[in-house]
Amino acid sequence: MDRNEGDVADPADAGSVFTMHRLGLLRLAVLLIGDRATAEDVVQDAFAGLHSRWAELRDVASALAYVRGSVVNGCRMVHRRRSLIRRIGILPDPPIWSAESAALVREDHREVVEALQHLPHRRREVLVLRYYLDLSDAEIAEIMGISPSTVRSTAARALGALGELLKEGT
Repeated sequence: MDRNEGDVADPADAGSVFTMHRLGLLRLAVLLIGDRATAEDVVQDAFAGLHSRWAELRDVASALAYVRGSVVNGCRMVHRRRSLIRRIGILPDPPIWSAESAALVREDHREVVEALQHLPHRRREVLVLRYYLDLSDAEIAEIMGISPSTVRSTAARALGALGELLKEGT
């Protein structure tokens, strides 16, 4: 649905994007970050960014792609901050699996989710975007700012590493 110049974005549309996709994006962020509280902050920031840019969107259908990319970028920022904190000698608290987190990530998947947390960030992002959101290589490449061939090679390496991590855990 393309907008003509001068059309004003309907704020109800931004609200419907929030209503329809907030929980899925929260799950995405929990998988990428590992804790619910930080994931909620990332998703909230992504929707605040969507709201502030709503009038600039030429295609309302692109809102989900925009906010999804914002969530992935927000998760990257969290990992950069955590990495910096570790470098200066402060160890972050491990993720706490609360009842809410368990509801977001089913119990039978917890082992996989915990193993995902041990993968490098790019590999984790590729696997989550591919297998959790069922995105194509081209869509993942666009969100992450890499080429589709890099997506494929990263996914292959990530699956191998994840398999090794899961073998070690058994």
